[in-house]
Amino acid sequence: MSHWMRKLHKWIGLLIAIQFLLWMGSGVVMSLLDAGKVQGREFRIKPPAPPTWPRDALDLSALLAKSTEGVSSVTSGWVLERPVYQLQGDKRSWLVGAVDGRPFAIDAALAGAIARASYSGKGQAGIARLLDYSLEARAHKEPVWRVDFDDADETSVYVSARSGKVLEHRNSTWRLFDFFWMLHIMDYSERTNFNNPLLVSSAIGGLWMALSGVWLLFASVRLAEFVPARLRRRSRIHLVGSADAESRSVDAAAGDTVFQALARSGLQLPSNCGGGQSCGLCEVRCVGKVPAPTAADRALLPPHKLDAGYRLACGLPVGHGVDIDVGDPALLAREHTAVVSSVKALTPFLREISLRPARPLACRPGAYVQMHVPPYARDASHIDVPDDHRDDWHKAGTGGQLVNDAPLRRSYSVAVPVERADGHLVFLVRFMPGERPGRGSSYMYTLKPGDAVSFSGPYGEFALKPGAREKVFIGGGAGMAPLRAMIHALFAQGASEPVHFWYGARSRRDAPYVEEMAAFAARYPNFDWRLVLSEEGGAGPTGFVHEAVRDGLLRDHPNLALLEFYVCGPPAMLAATRRMLQELGVEDGMVAFDDFKV
Repeated sequence: MSHWMRKLHKWIGLLIAIQFLLWMGSGVVMSLLDAGKVQGREFRIKPPAPPTWPRDALDLSALLAKSTEGVSSVTSGWVLERPVYQLQGDKRSWLVGAVDGRPFAIDAALAGAIARASYSGKGQAGIARLLDYSLEARAHKEPVWRVDFDDADETSVYVSARSGKVLEHRNSTWRLFDFFWMLHIMDYSERTNFNNPLLVSSAIGGLWMALSGVWLLFASVRLAEFVPARLRRRSRIHLVGSADAESRSVDAAAGDTVFQALARSGLQLPSNCGGGQSCGLCEVRCVGKVPAPTAADRALLPPHKLDAGYRLACGLPVGHGVDIDVGDPALLAREHTAVVSSVKALTPFLREISLRPARPLACRPGAYVQMHVPPYARDASHIDVPDDHRDDWHKAGTGGQLVNDAPLRRSYSVAVPVERADGHLVFLVRFMPGERPGRGSSYMYTLKPGDAVSFSGPYGEFALKPGAREKVFIGGGAGMAPLRAMIHALFAQGASEPVHFWYGARSRRDAPYVEEMAAFAARYPNFDWRLVLSEEGGAGPTGFVHEAVRDGLLRDHPNLALLEFYVCGPPAMLAATRRMLQELGVEDGMVAFDDFKV
């Protein structure tokens, strides 16, 4: 549950954070504005004391006798220097002269005179305009005359069309205040309702954020973590080999996770998230008693692995001791060094980076290594961009600083078998342009031949299955790398079974190794190569690659149960492809995939 709670917390938190910034920002702006101008007091003249009421004014009985309509109330007042009565009936109100009892209306000329009499600025009044309703005089639900003055503050005076009273003075400062007031209370229509659904929803969302944050705190942090490790009860982690025989024991403290305990002992499991239960790479197999899977286990590990006892080490508590299978423990403790031998731009945002390890390294096709990315701060100009790619980089807005403030690890699959690359490790690295490019890819893109790097591995279970089943490779982006390595290995071994490779890209310009794959297709009759373009027409299939595979190959295939699938690519493409295969009834055991969650 905590895995999904984290996702909800993150996305709802983003929405609440946006509104929180609007609340804070609008509050700051409103507090800085001149209160006098906001209230319209700067040029508004206080009405003078009314003169003595005329002696010849009609008394109430005479006034009512002259009226042809029912009158519920009578109010006396002045319109400029003219004494008036305002009569209120069942459906309307109207003005009559206090002396003669004759009805009269507030016309444009009179409204302009009233507005000018209430204004002390130097602006000239424009022509009065009659409005049935104005947002700037929204507190008064009646027709109003608007008179604009041509001063620097763009003052507008609103005069009641019924009573002739000056209702409001508005100006540019008030309008700015009103805009931020709208953002502050989230009433985007009338700008008066504190109980509008958006504000209430945001308040509820903020309360949920606080409560879920407290819940996640207790779910993510163990009480033992607040106790120094030396004061906690000691425990052991038993690392067993393939024959379930104990090969090594690691000292641990109660309250640690297996991931933390192994790291303290110098055994670093693969991880892109640093033990944050989000990448799913630090899986281990529990031997003997297997604890119940956590929400992160269920979200990131397939059912068949959960049934086999696999769990994420970052969520696996040490407890009273645990037996786990991590393969060869020596691989976890080993750190390799290498020198960059070449950097080649294949597409605007895909590069082939080759490393020469300090000592020979066996690395099967489909495996990956974890590059150790140090803290750095470099300018984007440090990246060498070929002339024919400069327009792409300029349009993507990739300038600025490339920064990483803490060591981290990022996973990269080999793109060609090491024995076919003279012992070099060849990677295909994708750069994601934008305001915050990836910290790992930014580091890799700033490497130059001769630079020294360090890495761990190889890791991973993404590999070719034994046998000669018909194979379908589906890829996109940097997912080309492990699939290409597997295809190289297949044909080097003389594979004769049908092999299909469908690769998706936005345009031909974004697709690497196209000529190489076309040459394979021409050389090997059992190899079918299809480039699928989603944003550019061409001779081949178009659209999303998973849909192209479904419509162009799988829908008319006589027996899908005979196929093996190998899938690697961006998270959205990988998820869509796996979902498509499930809908077609392909068993999970026949689908191998690689997913680094980044």
